[in-house]
Amino acid sequence: QVQLVESGGGLVQAGASLRLSCAASGRAFSSCAMGWFRQAPGKEREFVSGISWSGGNTNDADSVKGRFTISRDNAKNTVYLQMNSLKPEDTAVYYCAGELSLRAVPSTRTTDYDYWGRGTQVTVSS
Repeated sequence: QVQLVESGGGLVQAGASLRLSCAASGRAFSSCAMGWFRQAPGKEREFVSGISWSGGNTNDADSVKGRFTISRDNAKNTVYLQMNSLKPEDTAVYYCAGELSLRAVPSTRTTDYDYWGRGTQVTVSS
């Protein structure tokens, strides 16, 4: 089992930066591909960024490419999402997720992920 706890959300102005953290407990973390998803009010949960178990491969949604960067520190059991040049449309609850998988490319599908955090709110004002 892996428990995930997100932190780092908040209210910022457009153009600002935030760094989200996801702290994981459980020895399986280093065997998990990790992802960040987000869900805005009235919308479905969508993929944001993913990172393979080793950290060697990442992928990002087109809407955040060049602005968001996912990383992980397996020694600290933590995944990060650095978000720069934030836009009002980035406003959502951000969720950390883990898939017990050694796949080379992180999945973009919510149904592939085994573990989920409770989310952290990010609000970007214009």
